[in-house]
Amino acid sequence: MDEQGGISSAWIAAIYGSLAVLCGVVAVRGMMGEEPGLTTAGLLGLVVVGCTLPLAIKRSGTGTSGSDRRVESEMHEMRGQLRTLARAIQELQESMVLSDDARRVINRKRERELLRRAIEEDITAEDWDAAMVLIRELAERFGYRVDAEEFRQKVETARFTTTDRRLNEALRGLEDLIARGEWENALKEAERIARIFPDSPKTEGLRHRVSASRDRYKLDLERRFLRAAEAERIDEAMDLLKQLDQYLSEDEGEQFREVARGVIGKARENLGVQFKLAIQDRAWDRASEIGERIIEEFPNTRMAEEVRAMIDTIRERAGALRR
Repeated sequence: MDEQGGISSAWIAAIYGSLAVLCGVVAVRGMMGEEPGLTTAGLLGLVVVGCTLPLAIKRSGTGTSGSDRRVESEMHEMRGQLRTLARAIQELQESMVLSDDARRVINRKRERELLRRAIEEDITAEDWDAAMVLIRELAERFGYRVDAEEFRQKVETARFTTTDRRLNEALRGLEDLIARGEWENALKEAERIARIFPDSPKTEGLRHRVSASRDRYKLDLERRFLRAAEAERIDEAMDLLKQLDQYLSEDEGEQFREVARGVIGKARENLGVQFKLAIQDRAWDRASEIGERIIEEFPNTRMAEEVRAMIDTIRERAGALRR
């Protein structure tokens, strides 16, 4: 007690603290389901305690007369605020006891807009499956079937456009592999495209397309080789023969064996003549280059053995000229 016989601020704080604890316990018991009505009572009690504590402490330290009138005015204003808070708490309590379906009905307009926005975002992100899940939700749980059908059409159109674009890009990549003669990679890419786009008619027969392109390229190599050999364009024929060797099986190569022997023999003879002329002209750089070709292309011939015996001396002389 203070000197004027009133209750001290410390006592008031202690009393209000106990009241706050009691109200909190009541609210918690209500939230735990022991008695739903306790939640409202507990929350309302906490609000009253919190709002009146400062006023009680203030009044404990004041005198009478004008202070009393001011306190009464403040109390009147606080009663109005408490009534407003009580109504808000009552609405909160009513909302808490509503079922999920009831709350969805009340808020369905806002949830409809949220769903529409989420579907648009999924379409933009090209996440078609997620968009279709939300579209079913929009139709079946909220009843907006017209909206849902519009979104379905939008998803199908966007999916077709995007899928067709990706497929065309993949097919262009496959054609590039074919044009470069990368047949193994082309076959793997054809299989990959068929797996990713199994429902598209554009992917039918992709492996056959690669195989047919390979066969046409092989046939073209054969014709060019025979024509170059016939015209005695030996260097060109040799280059084509090296390429053709990658495509022919042993049985297929049999039909070109005699022509190939003639081309190889002439190529060897030509290189031998060029090597001898370079030696005679003391063109050591050129002699070294031709000698290395002979060793590489005809390693098991007598000519290659002769070149190996001379190549080190030729390289030294070529190096001396460069210095």
